[in-house]
Amino acid sequence: MHDYQELLLKLYDMVRPFTGEDVELNEHTDLIEDLGLDSMKIMDLLSMIEDSLDISIPLNILPDIHTIRDFAEQAQKLLAEG
Repeated sequence: MHDYQELLLKLYDMVRPFTGEDVELNEHTDLIEDLGLDSMKIMDLLSMIEDSLDISIPLNILPDIHTIRDFAEQAQKLLAEG
């Protein structure tokens, strides 16, 4: 099972290609406000996360995901559910 900090590090690695190298990522980094990700980039990121963690993220939770922390928390819940 992945712990929270491990999930954060994986998410930082997955988000990095969508940002500039000088952008500092943290738990509170907002995917739209801070990084300017559009819906297509968010769907690409979602696909990367699903593939990397071998989970399926339901689309109905996407409106609740704004920050990297939100993604990590949701991924942790999904991993715990198996």
